[in-house]
Amino acid sequence: MVAATATSSYQNHAFFSNFLSSSPNSNLFPLHLRCLKRQSLTSDVTAARIRCKAALGSTETKLQKKSQYDIENLTIWLLKQEQAGNIDAELTIVLSSISLACKQIASLLQRSSIIGLTGAHGTINIQGEDQKKLDVISNELFCNCLRSCGCTGIIASEEEDIPVAVEETYSGNYIVVFDPIDGSANIDTSLTTGSIFGIYGPDEQCLVDIDDNSTLDQEKQKCITSVCQPGSNLLAAGYCLYSSSVVFTLSIGKGVFAFTLDPSHGEFVLTHENIEIPKSGKIYSFNEGNYDLWDEKLKKYLSHLRLPGSNGKPYSGRYIGCLVGEIHRMLLYGGIYGNPKNKNSKNGNLRLLYECAPMSYLVEQAGGIAIDGLQRILDIKPEEVHQRTPIFIGSPDEVEKLQTFLA
Repeated sequence: MVAATATSSYQNHAFFSNFLSSSPNSNLFPLHLRCLKRQSLTSDVTAARIRCKAALGSTETKLQKKSQYDIENLTIWLLKQEQAGNIDAELTIVLSSISLACKQIASLLQRSSIIGLTGAHGTINIQGEDQKKLDVISNELFCNCLRSCGCTGIIASEEEDIPVAVEETYSGNYIVVFDPIDGSANIDTSLTTGSIFGIYGPDEQCLVDIDDNSTLDQEKQKCITSVCQPGSNLLAAGYCLYSSSVVFTLSIGKGVFAFTLDPSHGEFVLTHENIEIPKSGKIYSFNEGNYDLWDEKLKKYLSHLRLPGSNGKPYSGRYIGCLVGEIHRMLLYGGIYGNPKNKNSKNGNLRLLYECAPMSYLVEQAGGIAIDGLQRILDIKPEEVHQRTPIFIGSPDEVEKLQTFLA
């Protein structure tokens, strides 16, 4: 009997059944078949088979669990998107170059107090705003990364007076707009900041031939004005959040994905797949210091939010002073953010091209809504590169509720 049980494997079901029937009292089963330890010859064999199958299924489930070392970084994710035909090789390079600029900015922000990069730079940008030292440095980092990648034709920055045409030697097809440091007033107090970017394809007016009646300068001017495209033309957009974590969030028109910087090896690792904004939320974000400057309809809406709801609690008010931080929280928890026009700022405060359009693209990709109070943000065609606009953006139910008050 011992010799029989020493068989390396039970080669067929008939042999196994004969073995069981000839040894009703045997306890000499191999360890790897201990789940088949039998109490009777018929019913218990069936039960044992079921238990073995259950054990096998459990083993397969364990094998399917994702290992803690099985990570997907931004580079691999972009290459997969390229292989799937969602983006081309040039756009892959542009997005990689932007992520590199974000890593450099994150490093400078973390050490800003140590290496003397806090405080004002002593210059004023085109918007009439005092520039911080890191405003200027971050703008240079973005421009250098985008120029050197060889895939951008025009670069437009919130910190520059006009869009810049990339030198022909390094020129590519893509148009990149960006705000290198959003919420730079938070730098000196080590609060949340971010970078915002949007990527457009070449406009048709950039693809004309120079004829005898036109000059090179005229053609360059056409290319520069092609930056003023509506947000609906965006091919990709995203932001990088600089806070307790550095989070690079983007969309290429196939949902929203977020990658968190792992400082141990300097890679953005995929941490949030296919982000979907909650349909409603209990957080509103408005700078209520401007309350008395707002429209009466908007005041009624905010008064409504302060009233206790069905759960006996009003909405919670949160205001970071950084659009990137507001949108990041909203994508994960829902709610509404507003930066409306007021008596002192008839056209609103935020830039359409560099801030509102890219963020609206992201939020819509996640299932949210973004409007200026009257129309969809992505439908607005900028008339100038530094054009401002009011914006209300967030969970669909919350923005629709706002619209009922503004109607």
